[in-house]
Amino acid sequence: MQYNQLETPCYVIHKKELGQGIELLKTALAEHWDHAVVGYSFKTNALPWALAQMKTAGFYAEVVSEDEYDLARYLGFDQIIYNGPVKGKRTFFHALKNGALVNLDAWRELDWLEESGYKNVTVGLRVNFDLESMCPGETSAGEAGGRFGFSYETGELEAAVRRLRTMGVKLSGLHLHASTRTRSVQVYRALARMACRLQREYKLDLAYVDIGGGYFGGMENKPKFPDYMKAVREELSAAFAPEKTMLVVEPGTSLITPPVEYVTTVIDCKDTYAGRFVTTDGSRSDIDPLHGKSSYFHKILYQGQSGQHMTELSYDVPPERKKMEKQVVCGFTCMENDRLFTMEAQAGLCPGDRIVYQKVGGYTMCLTPLFIRFFPAVYVEDNGVCACVREHWTAEDYVRKSYYGD
Repeated sequence: MQYNQLETPCYVIHKKELGQGIELLKTALAEHWDHAVVGYSFKTNALPWALAQMKTAGFYAEVVSEDEYDLARYLGFDQIIYNGPVKGKRTFFHALKNGALVNLDAWRELDWLEESGYKNVTVGLRVNFDLESMCPGETSAGEAGGRFGFSYETGELEAAVRRLRTMGVKLSGLHLHASTRTRSVQVYRALARMACRLQREYKLDLAYVDIGGGYFGGMENKPKFPDYMKAVREELSAAFAPEKTMLVVEPGTSLITPPVEYVTTVIDCKDTYAGRFVTTDGSRSDIDPLHGKSSYFHKILYQGQSGQHMTELSYDVPPERKKMEKQVVCGFTCMENDRLFTMEAQAGLCPGDRIVYQKVGGYTMCLTPLFIRFFPAVYVEDNGVCACVREHWTAEDYVRKSYYGD
């Protein structure tokens, strides 16, 4: 594709690669569990174009707030999974009445149920348990423990189960999503094993087990969807029948991260006592909102020169470029930590060169700040042709939804 034709900074979604990830997941589920559904995580990337692709694929909407719930309904999703601790009361009851999978996360949601007097509804429970002891060093929270769901170890989960039974509300599912650092297959084995343990201990008759998300996707030498689903089947089938109990998975990053790139242009180079600083029109905040990563997948396109005319971008280093001892590639913001990576003993970058960051679709567009520049454009590439699916915000776009006056 012709990166030089794009307005930068911008995101580019490669449609074919997204479709390949979707099909790989669907095939893995079909092979390893007869009755399975996918809930796409809205919070990971809620770009309307991307959501439309997930809807076309037959995926449920996995939402965690009133805003996301309303967005799913607005876009025509018929099947919704409602998770998280910040559900709104209005959408909570709407979800229950309209057949959504509602996984309770907080005591106030049990209070709402009791106040309503509902009997003919079904719910799931988010399980909080010591996954760190089963998978040492792998969980995001570590020994500090996760903060979501009802605790198994303290007896809160059992109390929630008893309360639902007293109220006459059917417990139809368990939600076991956990955030991990490793995304290992072993983690999903542990989640499935815990579901089996709870089924036996509490004598549950479950319609579904929700194993959550957090999988690797599109990474070399990392687990793939078939690896995860095979492990889940091996553990889960000890207590659940694939043809009877529905398996729910909630991928986000594994689907939307691999096919997305972020394209930037070099706009200035300056030499200081500390070395050469290369300024680009992109920002670290657009590909690493929490500034927590130490490296990024990227490729460089160099702009050559023939006489007085600039040539097309190429991966080949122009022969006239000299190697620089050190170059620090930076973003456009006025923050000193807006530094993306350092190049050592490589060809000097020049204004007009482009740096393309790869695998940046997860938690980027939804966390892009309105800091100094407004939201960048988003393009979809299909067979080499790019179409804009979100224009770069202008001052008018920014002001339109705000009060501006005396």
